Amino acid sequence: MPTPTWARLSPARRERILIAAMDEFGTHGYSTGSLNVIAREAGVAKGSLFQYFAGKLDLFTYVAEQTSLRVHENLRPWLESYDGTRGFAGHFLDALDAWVVYFAEHPLERGVTAATNMEMDPAVRAAVRTPVNDLYMTSLRPLLQQAVDLGHLRKDSDLEALLALLLTILPNLALLAHTPGLTGPMPLLNVPPQVRRENLRRLIAPLLCSFTPHEA
Repeated sequence: MPTPTWARLSPARRERILIAAMDEFGTHGYSTGSLNVIAREAGVAKGSLFQYFAGKLDLFTYVAEQTSLRVHENLRPWLESYDGTRGFAGHFLDALDAWVVYFAEHPLERGVTAATNMEMDPAVRAAVRTPVNDLYMTSLRPLLQQAVDLGHLRKDSDLEALLALLLTILPNLALLAHTPGLTGPMPLLNVPPQVRRENLRRLIAPLLCSFTPHEA
């Protein structure tokens, strides 16, 4: 967690440090990411970073959390606009399409997502992934429960299992532009929007099939 000194900085100064840290960690990961580079790019002394954060891992954790909050804010319309007037599958497909496009167009957020998911040190990975996963689950659980309440997902749906599957799928979809070929024979980038959407539909169809009510 940031120190009280961090909270006393101007918003513009905090943003400069955050952007510099997102860029450095997103480009080089945690292990080889340089505090010297972050300080230089942010226009602060390296020693100042230790007045704002307890150490490098504390800063990396903060960067991961703030990145997740930025993503969450951008995807809020798809989290909050589901009202049951259309099926859950169509709404979910729209959200995934927006997710893929967002990360393709936001290299800083994509880089940090790659850094948090591909970190080799298990202790570091757990430190950053736990709060990020908590945010995802807090955001997605009400949406899935609403789909159950509206009858768009089966009443006996194992939402914990569905959440676990989504926490596996979403980071992979976020890293498409970072790791070419990740989706194999069904490309989702550098294709027409209608092709991307159809391929996304094919990807999620087997997943949602297990949770969708069977027609009489």
